[in-house]
Parts: sequence; C-alpha cells; structure tokens
Amino acid sequence: METLLALVVGFLFAAGVYLMLSRTPVKLVIGLALLSNAVNLLIFTAAGLTRGKPPLVPLDAVRPAGLVSDPLPQALVLTAIVISFGLLAFTLVLFRRTHEEQGTQDIDEMTEGGP
Repeated sequence: METLLALVVGFLFAAGVYLMLSRTPVKLVIGLALLSNAVNLLIFTAAGLTRGKPPLVPLDAVRPAGLVSDPLPQALVLTAIVISFGLLAFTLVLFRRTHEEQGTQDIDEMTEGGP
C-alpha cells in the first residue's frame, strides 16, 4: 500500500511541477494545488499508515493502551492545508490583479512590463 502511495505522490509532484512550468496562470495555480496535495499525502505516507484508536489516555493511565494513531502528522497536514489554501487564494488574487493591469494571460508578457 505504501509503495502505491509513493508512486501517487511522485506522479502528483511531477504533474504539479510540469503545470507550474507552463505559461498560463490557470495551469500554474492547478500545479500549485497538485503540489500542495502531494506534500500532504507525502506527510501521511512518511508517518506510516496504521489504523488505530484515537490517541486518548485514560485518567488512571500513563500512556494509551493498545495501538493508537499518531496525531502529529494529522496536525501537520491540517496546518499545511490552511497554508496552501491561503497561498492559492493569494495567487489567484495576484493573477487577477495583474491581468487587470497588464491585460494579458501570458506570464512572459507580464514580466516584460506589458502595455
């Protein structure tokens, strides 16, 4: 199962980088979203995919009894989701504003200064 997820992560990274190297802002934003999803899946895969109970410790115990899931990867992925959403929203607003000012969708023309 982890080998399959490693292949999926590699494919998402490759597709995200390929789309980010294109010259249109829409493909760049989609590539950025794919890249952020690949990172989230990579964190889960690297942490190990074990099914367990919630990591709750009873009042009279020092540590949880039995197999429990690790909450750290879940917290990291939740933080990464929020950050990637903010980055995508900023990128969309930036490209919209640049398109209004420059009047073009081509990134190369945007860097040249436009009209």
